[in-house]
Amino acid sequence: MDGIKHHFVDAAAPPASPYHHAVEADGWLYVTGQLPTDPKDPTAPLPDDIQPQTRLVFENLQLILEHAGYTFDNVMFLRIYMTHFKRDFKAMNEIILGHFKNEYLPGRTTFGVAELGRDALMEIDLVAYKKPVV
Repeated sequence: MDGIKHHFVDAAAPPASPYHHAVEADGWLYVTGQLPTDPKDPTAPLPDDIQPQTRLVFENLQLILEHAGYTFDNVMFLRIYMTHFKRDFKAMNEIILGHFKNEYLPGRTTFGVAELGRDALMEIDLVAYKKPVV
């Protein structure tokens, strides 16, 4: 497809099913949902707590953003899925806020869900934008 770039990032955790880590078009980057899989050891058990899981998700997101030439300053929107919304929301936010400057906080929706792949406590996908180079 002309003008559309598919990103597969060797350094990030491998996809659990057939998809690319991100798809880019006209300055927009759509990053597929990332589970808290350790990119250095994808078969390792997931941490039991929301904060280390959030750190792993953001490690993968950062690897994907950097591969495509974006940063967290470019993130326009986060979509967050959590299996224990009430219990983990505050602790998760403490980690997330460390990745964004206050003037660049993205829009966001957070969902409470029944279950996620690998019995993860959370998953995040995002949309980022940067002005295309002409």
